Amino acid sequence: MGNKIKERIQYWAQILLVPVYGLSFFFPRNKKLWLFGSTFGRRFADSPRYFYLYLSEHKDELDPGLRPVWITDRDEIVKALTDAGLEAVKRGSARSVWMRLRGGVYFYDNYPKDISHWLSGGALKINLWHGVPLKKIQHDNEMDHIRHPKNAWEKWKGFPRRLSDEKKSHYILATSEYYRPIFERAFQTKRSIVNRYPRTDIFTCDRIRNVLLPSEEKSLEDLENKRKTHDKVFLYAPTFRDSEKEFFDRVDLKRLQAFLEKNRYLLAVKLHCKSKLKEAFEALESPHVCVIDPAADPSMFLGLADALITDYSSVYFDYLLADRPEIFFHYDLQEYLERSRELYFDFDAFTPGLKCEDQDGLEKCMLQAFQTAGDFAASRADIKDKAFVPMGDCASEELYRKIRALL
Repeated sequence: MGNKIKERIQYWAQILLVPVYGLSFFFPRNKKLWLFGSTFGRRFADSPRYFYLYLSEHKDELDPGLRPVWITDRDEIVKALTDAGLEAVKRGSARSVWMRLRGGVYFYDNYPKDISHWLSGGALKINLWHGVPLKKIQHDNEMDHIRHPKNAWEKWKGFPRRLSDEKKSHYILATSEYYRPIFERAFQTKRSIVNRYPRTDIFTCDRIRNVLLPSEEKSLEDLENKRKTHDKVFLYAPTFRDSEKEFFDRVDLKRLQAFLEKNRYLLAVKLHCKSKLKEAFEALESPHVCVIDPAADPSMFLGLADALITDYSSVYFDYLLADRPEIFFHYDLQEYLERSRELYFDFDAFTPGLKCEDQDGLEKCMLQAFQTAGDFAASRADIKDKAFVPMGDCASEELYRKIRALL
């Protein structure tokens, strides 16, 4: 209860920072100081992570004056990056305040507040976002009460967020020409950069040295050790929604464990970072189930999976670059459409893989996944071509050149 009260006070206290935002425009910006953040400062993840790592490693050849800095709330992230010789700063420090007032470019995957909205006046703000959408996002999501308040109370309740989070970025990253109008409409802008996500470099680019957090090292080690005694690895990566708890109503856990053991399958579970089911899934941990830290960046685990199991998560678009089997376990599709999100496309037409909605179907799909993979090869290629613009092996390098041209 105490934490909730504290969060509400902090939420409404944002209004007092409006003058700070105005003053931040008066600070001269250094166009070579590029700041990065993710998930409200809590994570080292997603496209900002891999773009930051690429620039940190290659800045001398790209531009010796370039200075990439990661901004975060977590000491663990600062330590891991600084131990690796990279630059990272704790968000609450005086040094961080100064950097955020001087940073010329902000990169983030949610909102400017991943770094700081209130200190961002005058900086070029580029939203790398966090997924190719199947489900409607931002202003296209009519069920979002912040962007589409239904009454005066909802308008008032969302007022502080509209002061900060909902301010437009200068540019939104669109992953293809096909998707450009969707991103521009959803983010209410006409300015977009068409480029593949830097996080997809994990599949195509060998010029990025990853830096792991201790929790990620642990999850990777666990996964690597368990996969040695199994024939196939299935990665289960569901999207976040209230109805995800229905998984435990649809799946008998003892039966699942027996199925995995019989078929020498390893099930790796990577929940969404906002999932409330972390402890429930951790109870599944066994020689045949590996539960990955939900806060870990998911991209590094995709390449270790022989097949993906998901539902409506954008992770399935990234996995298309691996060209491996995908299973869509959509046990709550109708409820999701009615209570959470509408979709941009017909679900069956835009999900290139086997589909199931109960445990019988799931087990059948897992058994058939590799025999039927070729049946979906053409549709996987078609969706991939819609989702991602064709480009070379390193999306980060091409994104850098496009941003340099903007500056």
